[in-house]
Amino acid sequence: MTLSSSASPRIIRIAAALLIGPDGRTLLVRKRGTQAFMQPGGKIEAHELPVHALARELEEELGLVIDPAHARFLGQFSAPAANEPGFIVQADIFQLAVDVPVSPAAEIEEVIWIDPAGDGEVVLAPLTRDLILPFYRSSLQASA
Repeated sequence: MTLSSSASPRIIRIAAALLIGPDGRTLLVRKRGTQAFMQPGGKIEAHELPVHALARELEEELGLVIDPAHARFLGQFSAPAANEPGFIVQADIFQLAVDVPVSPAAEIEEVIWIDPAGDGEVVLAPLTRDLILPFYRSSLQASA
């Protein structure tokens, strides 16, 4: 297999969502057979825009249908992959408000809503723990 010079075999490109409920809590998911909770989302296919990959993954994993136009791009974040040692996850993160029930599907075993001010007393993926939740907390403090 030949990789193009623009692709690195150690990078996993994903699109993920900071889903915010009406009460300000954020939704995290845990994949089957893993320990860490993380933002919902998944790998970006070669032919997809990140926001379209996010819409596809949210529907597959949570039965959540979104309008990509309502997804607010927050930036690109990178951290060690939670479930694939030696890999870095490079995530395009989008914020969405959600006020409909979601339920785990596909490879998702569990969903939880946590207060972004804490860690929900659960194991968090590095991207969620070190970057996304702190980013969201600081945005809340800036708007207060």
